[in-house]
Amino acid sequence: MNKVFESDEEVAHKAIGLLELTSLNADDSSERIVALCQRALTPVGNVAAVCVSPRFAGLARRTLDTLHAREIRVVAVVNFPNGGASISSVESETHAAMLAGVDEIDLVYPFNAQMSGNKQLGGEMIAACKAKCGQRGRLTVTLETGVLRDPQIIHGVCRTAIREGAAFLKTSTGKQIVSATPQAARILIEAIAELGSQVGFKASGNVRTLSEARLYLEMAQARFGPGWLEPGRLRLGANSLLDDLLTHLGVRP
Repeated sequence: MNKVFESDEEVAHKAIGLLELTSLNADDSSERIVALCQRALTPVGNVAAVCVSPRFAGLARRTLDTLHAREIRVVAVVNFPNGGASISSVESETHAAMLAGVDEIDLVYPFNAQMSGNKQLGGEMIAACKAKCGQRGRLTVTLETGVLRDPQIIHGVCRTAIREGAAFLKTSTGKQIVSATPQAARILIEAIAELGSQVGFKASGNVRTLSEARLYLEMAQARFGPGWLEPGRLRLGANSLLDDLLTHLGVRP
């Protein structure tokens, strides 16, 4: 694959604008979420989004608005992290998050049900979640590719997610042993190319360094062209990556 960036600095600048910072820990506090939002405004530009639990969605949106950073999107995760089988729980979480003012919902696909042979639940859950998002909320479907593993299964889930209205396909929650991998990313990107290139791609989990970020940027650009490298199409779900990018730009994290 030919390199498409002239320098590490160019990669770092581009990647910061595609970052989705997350705080999805059981012990998260209001102070931690406020600090996350403050961190999203870097000396060299703002990140694309922050991703939080539904209970902190309203706080994240208010904090970013106070910081005059309305363009930074707030994403709330639902069905996280275990990809449960309850559609009603997903609907309730999504409804509450939308009322709190989030811009996007990130649904963890019911991967355990899929692996147990229930191939219908996933599509039904995505459709129900999409309906609760309404016209305003964009929907990410997190596939947990490290659990699904088999390329044919992953591709089939991609097809389902795209058919039911996903705006983004995401590799993983980052909570499993295997998270984002180049192999999984290629499957998602190819499914998007085949079925609807208006759908975006998120690499999440185990994206920690500039060189790893470069890999995903170049993979996306090679398939879709340079116009695809914008936050509405490509995101990098990572926290530690920001420090590495800032270091390459001579900014103390």
